[in-house]
Amino acid sequence: MFSDEHLYSIALRRSNLIGDINFQKLVEAVGSAKEVWEISKSGLKKIDGIGAKILKDIGNPEHLSFAEKELEFCFKNNIKINLRHLNQLPKLLNECEDAPAILYQKGNFDEAKKKISIVGTRNITPYGKQFIEELTGALKPQNCLTISGLALGVDAEVHQYSLKNNIPTVGVLAHGFHTFYPAKNKKLSQEILQENGCLFTEFNSSQKPDRENFIQRNRLIAGLSPATIVVESAFGGGSMSTATFANSYNRDVFALPGKITDKYSQGCNQLILQNKAQIISTIDLLLDHLRFTEPKEKIEELFPTSERRKLMSENQEKVYNIIAKHPKITLDDLAQKLEEPSYKVSGLILELELLGLLKSFSGKQFSVK
Repeated sequence: MFSDEHLYSIALRRSNLIGDINFQKLVEAVGSAKEVWEISKSGLKKIDGIGAKILKDIGNPEHLSFAEKELEFCFKNNIKINLRHLNQLPKLLNECEDAPAILYQKGNFDEAKKKISIVGTRNITPYGKQFIEELTGALKPQNCLTISGLALGVDAEVHQYSLKNNIPTVGVLAHGFHTFYPAKNKKLSQEILQENGCLFTEFNSSQKPDRENFIQRNRLIAGLSPATIVVESAFGGGSMSTATFANSYNRDVFALPGKITDKYSQGCNQLILQNKAQIISTIDLLLDHLRFTEPKEKIEELFPTSERRKLMSENQEKVYNIIAKHPKITLDDLAQKLEEPSYKVSGLILELELLGLLKSFSGKQFSVK
């Protein structure tokens, strides 16, 4: 089930100062984790950015012994080990520069399905709960899966309502598979697996749910899908970090607005104010933005491109012309050229997509048809 490369990858990643980026740098330069482990220190010193301090712990037999036990643990518990340098990570996550070198997996992750990450406060209100219930109901026929962090509050509601609507759901953990936190959601995690869902973690069986792990976990939630929805969050809530990661990966971010007096809407309102998230006005419009609905196909069938271009407004035409000159332009670059805030530009892009005049790519990139 596991190879030498799994063994040496775990040992190498456990070495001091070998994080995900240094791990990737080493295996790309040498060829494999096993070769990195076995090559001389003098050979590794030739790699740009790799110094003596980083190399010091590579080859430590204690790490290899730990790796052997880890493989036994994974085998006994039916855990899959995905290695980034062997292109085994989920496709979108692999695009992230700081993607994990090793990703442990239980259950099934269907790459063919559309994906949406949904996060929020542990202190969910009836407003947030109603939104999740209505959103997952609308997602039911969309052949999608949901992703969240299996925490209390918004995360748990996302997973539970997904299961209720027969939507596969993915939980991303902040610890190894040897434990479960919060214990209250352990049964929910088992239901996720029973209903063709999946659990991911980058943490091995020695790593507990330490505070810093949750922020690290949040980047995986953002990286696994093209879009992240923040349902409710206070100013300093953990979901704000998930939105920040999603923005850094050039992914779509949406936030549910609320009253300025509501503590757990203030974070969402701030994201919208700072143009770090698009406002959710209705679920139907959200599905359009997520491209889970495709009404543009009908207008394409009725009118040729030349006729549809005549339907453009002056502002739409400005956007169209810039995209025509700069294929695969990003939303941020387009907004800069237009000297308009990105939320205004994204609205015009949606209108052009509905006219069937644009095609979109991952990372908020656009070209004309």
